[in-house]
Amino acid sequence: MRCPRDDTELNVEQHRGIEVDRCPTCEGIWLDYHELSDLEHKSMPDEDLRGTLVYSPRPSGINCPSCQEPLTEFQYRARNLELDMCEKGHGYWLDHGEDKQVLEFLKERIKNLERAYSAEQKWHQSKRAGRSRSLWDRIKGIFTGR
Repeated sequence: MRCPRDDTELNVEQHRGIEVDRCPTCEGIWLDYHELSDLEHKSMPDEDLRGTLVYSPRPSGINCPSCQEPLTEFQYRARNLELDMCEKGHGYWLDHGEDKQVLEFLKERIKNLERAYSAEQKWHQSKRAGRSRSLWDRIKGIFTGR
């Protein structure tokens, strides 16, 4: 298999516990279709929380190393990160460092989800404790003396 960026022969390597095809020149990696999910699973096991994978697909300008058909470039999960995929389902091309950006995004997403869950729990606790009145209740209280 050859690199879609510089036509160098790709080397099969273990990367983050996944067997990938890496370009020794540009250091990009080819992930077979299921391997992107395997990489994501390292940071976020719950697939449903990851969100939609593909946003704004458009022609990529490079070809699939498996079938030689043009790849499609897309915004990864609506982030400012553009990955390339084979429309026939062969896999994904990640330029050097994009795998780290994928994992960092998922770690950030987990933190944001945990923060939102914690805030929601605190809000529910305060409502149950009766400490928090709505703005409307406070306004009524001004006029009724309560």
